[in-house]
Amino acid sequence: MARKVLISLFLGFGIFYVFFINSIDSSLIMVFKLIPMLLLITLAFTTKLPAKIPYHWLISIGLIICAIGDYTLQWFIVGLCFFLTGHIFYIFAFRTTNIAKTPIIVKILLGVYGLFMVVWIAGAIFNRGETILAIAVVAYMFVILIMGWTSFRTGSTFAITGAILFIISDSILAIDRFMFEVSYSHQLIMITYYGAQFFFMLSITQYFNIRNKVVQ
Repeated sequence: MARKVLISLFLGFGIFYVFFINSIDSSLIMVFKLIPMLLLITLAFTTKLPAKIPYHWLISIGLIICAIGDYTLQWFIVGLCFFLTGHIFYIFAFRTTNIAKTPIIVKILLGVYGLFMVVWIAGAIFNRGETILAIAVVAYMFVILIMGWTSFRTGSTFAITGAILFIISDSILAIDRFMFEVSYSHQLIMITYYGAQFFFMLSITQYFNIRNKVVQ
């Protein structure tokens, strides 16, 4: 029951922040942005499993670090570093698993997409003379693509879905910030972002169940 209440609150606050941000007082916007993440962190830490697994706490720590990234993104490079660190924890979580292999086609698609985004977006930032920012963006793109790559190791559809949504969210954010204004960018970025983190939280139980079936 408590879990259902927390999920309902997450959905309610998430929808409110995504679609009714203009009705929120400017001094409270950050509070409403963080509430859905705090609810997901609570859900992650209160997920009950018959046995402890590294995947559980690594995903939970990743959620915490990303929540800090949400707050610090107002100082872009600082926020970027926190999100990069959060992705590293997700990568570590995915690397503790070995249920499945990443399909070759996925590796190719991620590689091609990453190269395109680096040339297009990071290249444009380099051309503006913002070298440090460009290097930070390249590093972040590399890490998030590795995160997407390793998510397939889990065999968890929730983990894979979360990784794909995160890549989409950050791609829209990068295009909107560095290239051109994207219509409904706030809604598109936050729906995919909250969705990604929600699926990562759900993947804790799903991966545990998949792992147990393999062991048996």
